[in-house]
Amino acid sequence: MMGGIKNWPEDERPREKLLKRGAEALTDAELLALILRTGDAAGKQSAIDLGRTLLQEFGDLRTLAGATVAEVCRIKGTGPAKAASIKAAMELANRFQARRFESLERSTAPAQVFEHFHHEFRDRRKEHFLALLLDGKNRIIKRVQISEGSLNQSIVHPREVFSPAVRESAAAIILVHNHPTGDPTPSREDIEITRRLKEAGDIMGVKVLDHIIIGDGTFLSFTAQGMM
Repeated sequence: MMGGIKNWPEDERPREKLLKRGAEALTDAELLALILRTGDAAGKQSAIDLGRTLLQEFGDLRTLAGATVAEVCRIKGTGPAKAASIKAAMELANRFQARRFESLERSTAPAQVFEHFHHEFRDRRKEHFLALLLDGKNRIIKRVQISEGSLNQSIVHPREVFSPAVRESAAAIILVHNHPTGDPTPSREDIEITRRLKEAGDIMGVKVLDHIIIGDGTFLSFTAQGMM
């Protein structure tokens, strides 16, 4: 359909459609159009056209969410302002998932941890390692980011893991990290780091309950696999 969205029949405009029928009635391209607000500067593409172009270029919303600002800006008609709007919207979605997790009083089962973190981590291109600090009833006190990047003993040091646990008077911790490859199978480094942290926790009096590796739609629990 040619022309700007404002010239379209009212029932076909994304904003009016959302207000009348709800956000769930919109396609991915229409939702992106509301974030983008306008098409390209030359007026050759509407906001929906540009949304469709982005989806075609990146394949789906997940890949778009994981793209850098520079990568989004390479799409014709999408400059820094539009790229920033897209990244902000995706980050809000990630933070919403994180808040849902933190609001739960007790969520330490591996499947629950996976459910609340896979949305946040599944599109990350680097490994992120964090610790969930728990009280004596295994309720989550706090989540602590430990490192970013490929895991090794220099960046995942017991000091970085247990210092916040001591400050927060945590009784136990759960280790969580992602595998950008999508395969949660633990590497030799994963196994060695888990062993070292468990031994350090035993000395510190802070029990390491589990190490959960998040992959693409799947996860691995060291405890469930009898690896702790």
